Amino acid sequence: MSKTSVKKVVLAYSGGLDTSVILKWLQETYGCEVVTFTADLGQGEELGPAREKARLLGIREENIFVEDLREEFVRDFVFPMFRANAVYEGLYLLGTSIARPLIAKRQIEIAEAVGADAVAHGATGKGNDQVRFELSYYALKPDVTVIAPWREWTLTSRTALLEFAEKHQIPIAKDKRGEAPFSVDANLLHSSSEGKILEDPAQEADEIVYQRTVSPMAAPDRVTEIAIDFKEGDPVAINGEALSPASLLARLNALGRENGIGRLDLVENRFVGMKSRGVYETPGGTILAVAHRAIESITLDRGVAHLKDELMPRYAELIYNGFWFAPERRMLQAAIDASQAHVTGRVRLKLYKGNVMVAGRESPHSLYAMKYVTFEDDQGAYDQADAKGFIRLNALRLRLGAMAGRKGGAL
Repeated sequence: MSKTSVKKVVLAYSGGLDTSVILKWLQETYGCEVVTFTADLGQGEELGPAREKARLLGIREENIFVEDLREEFVRDFVFPMFRANAVYEGLYLLGTSIARPLIAKRQIEIAEAVGADAVAHGATGKGNDQVRFELSYYALKPDVTVIAPWREWTLTSRTALLEFAEKHQIPIAKDKRGEAPFSVDANLLHSSSEGKILEDPAQEADEIVYQRTVSPMAAPDRVTEIAIDFKEGDPVAINGEALSPASLLARLNALGRENGIGRLDLVENRFVGMKSRGVYETPGGTILAVAHRAIESITLDRGVAHLKDELMPRYAELIYNGFWFAPERRMLQAAIDASQAHVTGRVRLKLYKGNVMVAGRESPHSLYAMKYVTFEDDQGAYDQADAKGFIRLNALRLRLGAMAGRKGGAL
């Protein structure tokens, strides 16, 4: 599709410098009508200015969408991911990755509703987000036209963006005129800081980078005790108080923040091939991950639990790489969700200076059988003599291999 054939485009719009420049650039370059979409995923910023800025840039009121998606985000994206205990490269709880498919989904829905023939995003050509957005777009609307300005335009520096903004009378926040020390992406699950002063992985991140947690060293010198109730794999209450998904995660975030929980300094492998260093804060998610593992420990069958752990790295990689709407992710999700049928109960936790410690767990579906594991008299529940045959059968191949080795032969 040529530039002249694009009539209307839905832009993922934050109201910041980059997407405001993109908005004007789309109007100039494609001569098309622009619809702005701003999603509230719990990033902690006032989104009213994004609406006002879109108006200032000539967008009609009916073409400005500012939507609160916090409940949908946590209920339909974060919680399903946490049922899988998903962690990328052993550490990353996928806070940015899981937000992109929801933004893309809503963009496509708006495009369908307003009759737009294209969608646009502000992700650069070096990062993962361009892949996540566009794989989602194409999965949901195969014939959509995707516009990625950072892969097309010649505005390759901050100075060029500022000059473009001033030329077109785009309002610029004063602090945007200088070099920002690092970039931040945030939502209700986490915040991600990258670039500039964080680009050298040998240098410790300055304390100014951390915005969602106090330093563990500065956290209170007392333990915070909480209880999280689960129903079929999802958290539903804290300390006995039933909460909506977004409210529950926000409550955990507050508890994690004050106890210095959820900081991560990570060098990860991007899908596009390069390594990048990011500083992440996932206070509530870190607490939730520990709690979910704890309730699973007494409710999941061993074979199911171990199979889940084998599938998890693949599932996490699919989310990281942008394949949320791929058939293989849906297939894995169905298996994961089936495993959660009896993951119901309560986990008690202690939070202290960056640590999340399990204090207890209980469930009406617990597979933990005291009479079998007790060190006291089990009154015949378990015949210890049975272990002899079990061990000898499992040792048979080892014994045969060792005997063959002594003979210098092979089996």
